[in-house]
Amino acid sequence: MKHKLPESLFNTSAALLLATAAATLPVAASAAAWPERPITIIVPGAPGGTTDIPTRLVAQKLSAILGQPVVVDNKPGSGGVIGTQAFMRAAPDGYTLLVGNTGSHAINYSAYKQLSYQPQDFMPLTDLISFANVLVVGAQAPVRSVAELVAQLKQSPGKYSYASAGIGQTTHLTAELFRLRTGTEVIHVPYKGSTPATTSVLAGGTTFMFDNLTQALPQIRAGKLRALAVTSAERLPALPDVPTMAQAGVKDFVVMGWLGFFAAAKTPPAIAATLQEALCKAMRDPEVVARFRDMGGIPGGEPQPKFAALVSGDIKRWGETIRASKVSLD
Repeated sequence: MKHKLPESLFNTSAALLLATAAATLPVAASAAAWPERPITIIVPGAPGGTTDIPTRLVAQKLSAILGQPVVVDNKPGSGGVIGTQAFMRAAPDGYTLLVGNTGSHAINYSAYKQLSYQPQDFMPLTDLISFANVLVVGAQAPVRSVAELVAQLKQSPGKYSYASAGIGQTTHLTAELFRLRTGTEVIHVPYKGSTPATTSVLAGGTTFMFDNLTQALPQIRAGKLRALAVTSAERLPALPDVPTMAQAGVKDFVVMGWLGFFAAAKTPPAIAATLQEALCKAMRDPEVVARFRDMGGIPGGEPQPKFAALVSGDIKRWGETIRASKVSLD
């Protein structure tokens, strides 16, 4: 015998189904139509800097791909903290992105005891550009190899110095890693940015520096700085005659700085996927590839899981170096 469902139950079920469908439709429609207005990319660095220049080039290509204006908003200061805090105040709807870097999204987590953001607040989308550091001395310096530099440092512990772009920057921590790997004692002289730090090496005020390749390359090509080694896993096309740190005798010393695009962790998956695909397409543009390589960088566009793994690995690696060197930015 068949039992007939009560009419009230049928009406309630139907109402629930209609309500669910009605609630889902705006979300689906919104995701399908995205983007419907301009997108902002927050750069936690100054206009014209090493973070700003590649971001603006990609922003132009991204605008053409998505059919909406892409605005670059510079918010420099505090090692990327100010720009990151501004990003945290935006809605997680994909209309605001952040360009993070090795400092803001790997080093800061260990260098600051009190930090207003954590890794779980972000969704890594893809890398923008990566670049090696290069160990340089002034052209007037007597040393011509890493082995000669290490010998000089060991002969007179605490006499020589290295420059950095500031405490906690990759130029600082890479040199600390070098000090730990080679068992040398050397004085750290931090500056407010890469330009004055590079200038000090040029003038002989400091002995050496692990400079950003994009910053040092023009001075190396002009014969004002001498490159002893690069921190990449392989030799670089921009400096084919310069050995890697491993080839120069310092093992386990691959250090790559990177810039990358981050969305808010709660960004809808469909929007995040659209963004990641569009960003990767922008970075495959021949003009972008050529410009990045001319800067001494490696164009990004890695799949999201691979970039997320890179960020996670650097958080761990730099955390170990920071704890060993007792660095604190608070």
